[in-house]
Amino acid sequence: MNMRRLFPWFIALCLIAVQSVLVFMMVRSESPTFDECDHAFAGYMMWHTGDYGLNPEHPPLVKLLAAVPIAGRALWVPQLTPGRNFKIEAYVSGHDWLARNDGASNRMMLAMRLATGLLLLALSLTVFLATREWFGEGAALVALAFLCFDPNVLAHSALVTTDVGISLFFLASVYAFYRYATKPGIVRMVIAGCVLGLLLATKHSGILVAPMLLILAGWELLTAAREERKRVALQLAGGLAAMTLLAVAVLWAFYGFRYAARPAGLALSTPLEKFAAPLGGFSRSVVLFFAHYHLLPESYLMGLVDVKLMAAFYPTYLLGKIFAHGQLLYFPAVILIKSTLGLLAVLLLAVVAYFRSELRRGRELVYLLTPAIVYLPVAMLSGMNIGARHILPLYTLAAIGAGVAWAACRQLPARWVSPASIAVLVLLAAHAASSLALYPDEMAYANEAWGGAKNTSHLLSDSNVDWAQQLYQVKSWQDRHPGEECWFAYFAYPEIDPATYGIRCHMLPTADTGWFGSELNVPATIAGNVLISAGDLSGCEWPSEVFNPYQRFLSRKPDEVIAHSVMVYKGRFDVPEAAAMARVNLVHKLSKHGEKEKALELAREGAALDPAGIAIQTAHGDVAAALGLKDEARAAWQAALARGRTMDPYAQPETVPELEMRLHKLDEK
Repeated sequence: MNMRRLFPWFIALCLIAVQSVLVFMMVRSESPTFDECDHAFAGYMMWHTGDYGLNPEHPPLVKLLAAVPIAGRALWVPQLTPGRNFKIEAYVSGHDWLARNDGASNRMMLAMRLATGLLLLALSLTVFLATREWFGEGAALVALAFLCFDPNVLAHSALVTTDVGISLFFLASVYAFYRYATKPGIVRMVIAGCVLGLLLATKHSGILVAPMLLILAGWELLTAAREERKRVALQLAGGLAAMTLLAVAVLWAFYGFRYAARPAGLALSTPLEKFAAPLGGFSRSVVLFFAHYHLLPESYLMGLVDVKLMAAFYPTYLLGKIFAHGQLLYFPAVILIKSTLGLLAVLLLAVVAYFRSELRRGRELVYLLTPAIVYLPVAMLSGMNIGARHILPLYTLAAIGAGVAWAACRQLPARWVSPASIAVLVLLAAHAASSLALYPDEMAYANEAWGGAKNTSHLLSDSNVDWAQQLYQVKSWQDRHPGEECWFAYFAYPEIDPATYGIRCHMLPTADTGWFGSELNVPATIAGNVLISAGDLSGCEWPSEVFNPYQRFLSRKPDEVIAHSVMVYKGRFDVPEAAAMARVNLVHKLSKHGEKEKALELAREGAALDPAGIAIQTAHGDVAAALGLKDEARAAWQAALARGRTMDPYAQPETVPELEMRLHKLDEK
């Protein structure tokens, strides 16, 4: 009898063990992704100096957890630049810190990734426990299996990022509240409050748990017996109030119960009041109210503002087209593209089987569906469309939905039980096979209906396919091509320098080299091997495709593809747009240092290469105007303006008004 009871646990532990091996092998083969350097650096500095202002865009929990393996080490730390924007500081200093202390060895990063991997183990266990209590042991094992082999979960499983953590604590919060609502008590209330606090300390989107729990509490009240409703209302209201207080206390604990984001002697690069100014209206008033009375830590409030500001301007790449802002149907499209066909089919089967079966778990379904009903619409309206990782909590719920399919199939009329159960297992096998066929490049997963991973970069971008994780694979490729000329447009350069990993390519300009002021020397024609990250090839960081200097490569089939996310083109190529873009930062530098004649000469050269280039023509006009060459400045700005007006109307506000203002001021002189 005991062996029969232990058998499901044995299977569950075997699944988690397999998942752990897959994750370990995967993350040891990946170079740091775009965001990991700054998360890791910020976590280390929190442990050593109590500085919560280096990277306030996310709360501290994951960063602190990741830095535990290195917290006791005296590592080299770069000199911080006073007044530098906190994001630039975190990214640049984070890369320098990791490059100096870890180099290309990956030992330190691997240790930090394994520390955050503990969150995945906890997530898997929570999925098993919640599904087991809600729908039975068979359903729990099916749910766990779907989770363990899900390509999106595997892709982000042990990275030093917040996505698995938020998936864990969203589910754990809802599950803990369920246990309290079904059997109220002090212990369950305290557990729920602490878990809520961990959720808030993981990611700012954790605040969405508030409407989820209010809806669930309302459902509990409406379904309670009439004579019990007053008692239930008092229990739920009191419980939620106590949980909220506990959660806020836990959140404060992660900030050391200190309001100020930075330790004594240091200040935020931009004060909170000024940083929140673009929000305007009600949102700004709420933030400043909480700040004035120190109701929440300053760093946490900065992060809330940052999330809102980022979503307002971040471009979207979807189905081969760049949009200046978020798209309502982005995440539904992501679900259809990046979910396995096995998972999509089993969820459809769950719906059909549930309504045809004798399974009656209405309360549990409400707890399963409510988080999805709240989370997905908010994600769709958020405007931050950069990857399936932002809806990773939905994949956790989908895995439990697969468990519902199993439970419902077991409650069908007798003649349908076996065929339906076999169908669930076949779909599970298809799910796992589709995912593992791409291993270890799960980041680039797309299901077979969309052409698989070879087509992902034509449909989606950023962390859906290329999050700058492939430098070890690029280095291996280079080792197989010794002595060959190499040019590289790398998605995370200059935040992450490929040279740290022994890659000897000439670097090509990207959106980030422009933002960070990198100086590059790129001729109008290059020969040899041209490597372009999927993110740079798509132009996903630009507000419009007119800025993308690699559009001419989009119509050409790559000669090779590295890790499903770096395209390799062999031959001799004209790259006037990239050459012109590479000159922009040098024009600005020369002009700033008083070498305006040299700057003008370089700007003219760049403008001749790309006569319609907005960035180079704007820089050309700026330096010409500074030298009093009004006609030349006007012609350059008008060329930039003409190209700017060809963009989508939603993309124009970032470029057109500024150019119109330049021309207006020039005519007034």
